[in-house]
Amino acid sequence: QVQLVESGGGLVQPGGSLRLSCAGTGSMFSLYTMGWYRQAPGKQRELVASISRELVTDYSDSVKGRFTISRDNAENTVYLQMNNLKPEDTAVYQCNTFPTAWLSWGQGTQVTVFS
Repeated sequence: QVQLVESGGGLVQPGGSLRLSCAGTGSMFSLYTMGWYRQAPGKQRELVASISRELVTDYSDSVKGRFTISRDNAENTVYLQMNNLKPEDTAVYQCNTFPTAWLSWGQGTQVTVFS
């Protein structure tokens, strides 16, 4: 069973940057299309970015041009570079498979953007 561990969140002012990491265990990790999801208080979890095993990427309109998803299959890690952060980006960020999130969710990493 693949386990997911997210890290890299924190407190940042608007316009700041953070880089999130998602480390996965298991030899099959590199075969999965992975996504970064986020859930803000009182809102449903939403997908913000995805990356296939062929490195094809896609982004939600709300983060396009500001966030970049990447992966290092040798390290079983998926990254999310977040630039020009906005208060509305405040949420718990988690990774999972896409389009169906069928792995057990990790604890996530909190991103708080405050002025």
